[in-house]
Amino acid sequence: MGNQVEKLTHLNYKEVPTADPTGMDRDEGPRIGVSYIFSNDDDELEQQQDSVHDLGGENPALQPYDPQLHEVECSVYYRDECIYQKSFSEEDTQLEEGDEGGGGHLSTYTPENLLNRCKPGDLVEFVCQAQYPHWVVYVGDFQVVHLHRLEVVNSFLTDASQGRRGRIANQLYRYKPLSPAVVVRNALEQVGCKDRDLSWRNSECFAAWCRYGKREFKIGGELRIGKQPYRLQIRLGDKRSHTLEFQSLEDLIMEKRRNDQIGRAAVIQELSSHLQAAEEEEEDHHHPGAQTAVE
Repeated sequence: MGNQVEKLTHLNYKEVPTADPTGMDRDEGPRIGVSYIFSNDDDELEQQQDSVHDLGGENPALQPYDPQLHEVECSVYYRDECIYQKSFSEEDTQLEEGDEGGGGHLSTYTPENLLNRCKPGDLVEFVCQAQYPHWVVYVGDFQVVHLHRLEVVNSFLTDASQGRRGRIANQLYRYKPLSPAVVVRNALEQVGCKDRDLSWRNSECFAAWCRYGKREFKIGGELRIGKQPYRLQIRLGDKRSHTLEFQSLEDLIMEKRRNDQIGRAAVIQELSSHLQAAEEEEEDHHHPGAQTAVE
């Protein structure tokens, strides 16, 4: 009997378990828990790509795009180990000549500029305001392999970009990468795979699997019972952060990508509303007299 998972809409932050960012989970015993499954975002991505050309009739790669303004700084932990980090702080980035919009490895470039920077086996993340990021694997000769409209396809990098700016994304995940030759082979062997034969929920999971070969990026690749071992730590600024817990890396990536799509301002506003409600609820709990007075 295979995995049968129904599509669910996104749970709001009040329904997702949270944890102390500095908390440590030492329990290694058997557990039972719930997996938070989110809707497949690649279908939504393709619907939005059709509207890219409505942005004032201009090529989105030529429009101003500031990653620090639009993107969410976050870290991903598996128990105590940081396995992913997106940070614009000076100590976490190294500036390169010609960097635009951000710093170091988070800088974005036009598709034509990326062609001069990519090497076989590199991961590329295409970004644009109000869209899900789209990830591809560069396989050489100006071509990439990527999950596109529920099919793994081989395209020219400039076509796959849909006109968006992009960055080489090799440094975001902290897993040990496979050799470039193996990464390219992993990607090319999946070309033509589509629909129900797919093992990845989105382009990021597919590209990351090609580079790192970890089953955690596949649909149903992990069996977790009990307390969620993955934590998504979202930076809110002013040394504040908020942490969400997840059953699997796959589920966490879906939420991280949703945050990228709605943008930094919307995420901060959403979280602020949740945190304010939680603080008011805690105050009412500690001061029941105040609640009675309101009633």
